[in-house]
Amino acid sequence: MGLKRTTINDLAAKLKISKSTISKAIKGYPDVSEKTRKKILKLAKKLNYKPNSIASSLRTHQTKTIGVIVPSVVHDFFSKVIDGIIQEAENNNYLVIILQSGEQADLEEKQLNLLKNKQVDGILLSVSNETGVKERLNKVLEKGIPVVLFDKIIKSFDCSKVIIDDKKAAYDAVCYLIHKGYKRIAHFGGVLTAQNSIDRFLGYKQALIDNNIPYNPDLVYVNPNNDDINDGYLNAQKMLKEHTNIDAVFAITDLIAIGVYKYFNKINIKIPEDIAVFGFSNWLVSSVVTPKMSTVNQPSFEMGKKATEILIDEIKKMNNDIEFSFQKVVLPTSLIIREST
Repeated sequence: MGLKRTTINDLAAKLKISKSTISKAIKGYPDVSEKTRKKILKLAKKLNYKPNSIASSLRTHQTKTIGVIVPSVVHDFFSKVIDGIIQEAENNNYLVIILQSGEQADLEEKQLNLLKNKQVDGILLSVSNETGVKERLNKVLEKGIPVVLFDKIIKSFDCSKVIIDDKKAAYDAVCYLIHKGYKRIAHFGGVLTAQNSIDRFLGYKQALIDNNIPYNPDLVYVNPNNDDINDGYLNAQKMLKEHTNIDAVFAITDLIAIGVYKYFNKINIKIPEDIAVFGFSNWLVSSVVTPKMSTVNQPSFEMGKKATEILIDEIKKMNNDIEFSFQKVVLPTSLIIREST
């Protein structure tokens, strides 16, 4: 015979106190006297009583869990976002389930369904690079689960979003290079299905146009395998075969830029004397390579914290039938200028 779990009924019978008073004492309500509370907590501890979270979630229709799906957990940027999410969730007594889509649409769909079946109270999502995410998200939202998108979003999807102004950040970085005298600037970008890849490309292009430098599509290299370092390396090799007069590279992630560094080191191209390199995200790696890399600083921790704050607020309002409007929060970025430019 297994151990019998102590229930609230057992405590009520032993102490001859109502179940509601016991529940209030355990939750710390102020209308239970200190003497009664101590008596209840002492017995609860002795009998190893644990409140039944499943029964409680059935009563409140809440599981106090939120699901998070990111393209990659080992990503320096996303790991800091997750720190921000967990801190804000814990402050509000929420548990966090973290899943990784690996940029695969079918896995992302499976994970959305899993979170839906786990009856999470809300979902935080940074979408994969593959298309068709919108339809899958609509299926989840039919269940009345609030969703907040962050970093990698779908513009046409109706929900709250927390982002940076990728276009402006890229524009500022490329304008900085131009003002330093660089004219033949290559762009190492991502596949143009993800909104942030599109916006960073548009910022690059606009900076050239506004500074009277003709835009040349031949100087745009796409990251084909979502394998940043390797793609940066291969594209640097390809670029130098095709063009001999490049004087700067603007990469959409620090890791792509590290791939460029790796190839340039191999063939003795000096950064920034021969070619300048500008990254994006301000990963730890950007400050420890030689020369230290100029990059765009993204407020990753703040992004996770803000997205969670909005999601929890929407969960509360939905549970209390309070109307709310979707929010779009754009967090500020800044340029971090180091030795590579």
